[in-house]
Amino acid sequence: MTTEISAPAAPATSELLTTVGNKVRAMRKEKGMTLADLSEITGLSPAIVSQIERGLANPSFTTLAQLAHGLDIPVGKFFIGQEASKSPVVRSSERKNLKGVTRESVGGAVHELLTPGVNGGIEAQWIMTPPGHDTSSTPFSHSGEEFCYIISGRKDVFLDGVRHTLGEGDSITYSSEIPHWYKNSYEEVCVAIWVNAPHAW
Repeated sequence: MTTEISAPAAPATSELLTTVGNKVRAMRKEKGMTLADLSEITGLSPAIVSQIERGLANPSFTTLAQLAHGLDIPVGKFFIGQEASKSPVVRSSERKNLKGVTRESVGGAVHELLTPGVNGGIEAQWIMTPPGHDTSSTPFSHSGEEFCYIISGRKDVFLDGVRHTLGEGDSITYSSEIPHWYKNSYEEVCVAIWVNAPHAW
């Protein structure tokens, strides 16, 4: 299995990586887990987990999702500046980006919150995946249920290896405990709304 680790972080992101690493370490210890325990649960190597905890690796969003699921927390818990809004309304220009970066610097898939924060009972995301986006090397499996609605483009959703091809206007609902992954094998960006209940990301 391969693990996607981005290029070395620019100075502007070093503080964020250090913060994320400190949170991973603190949450792991809080749960009484060793590096080996977290590695076994997530499928990530102990060396990668150690590098992330020390702020020496720039992990992909998929890798952070694996860590979050292994720690049984929402991915958004890793990021600073993701406090819940006091308003029930989320303006399109004010969505929180779960990657902890600006839309302009994402480059790959975009994961933005449509719900006010990361502590509610449900979570809705605006997800844009470019052609070639593929998480098959890191299948997800966690508690809860998921719903997806495709706004534009196409995407393959794999449930325990079974491919479900979704196009504009299609939707899918499934137990998050089923190993699942996603792939955009097509020539256009896929835009979708994804809902997790209870809160998973």
